[in-house]
Amino acid sequence: LEQLTMAVCAIRREGEGLWEPPEDIGIVIEGVEVLHELTSFASACALLLGLIYVLNLAYPKPLRFTFEVLQKIIMQLDQHKMSPKVQNLYGRLQSLQ
Repeated sequence: LEQLTMAVCAIRREGEGLWEPPEDIGIVIEGVEVLHELTSFASACALLLGLIYVLNLAYPKPLRFTFEVLQKIIMQLDQHKMSPKVQNLYGRLQSLQ
């Protein structure tokens, strides 16, 4: 965990299958667990975006577009400022409907 820039982590008991709910869901920022015992991955992702905003953090470079899609397409926040790459994906998704 110390090497992670940002992550939503699930702690599972050894031998537990993926169909079982995790023992704990938490958020790690710069190697420090900042939140734990969250109720779901969805709430953890929303809280991670909130923490990024409140702490004025930049998205990690390798995950920049992933976070932008999560923020602008999934959560529909600040949609008028999409990068061309994300705008292209959004257009493709809209054409599928």
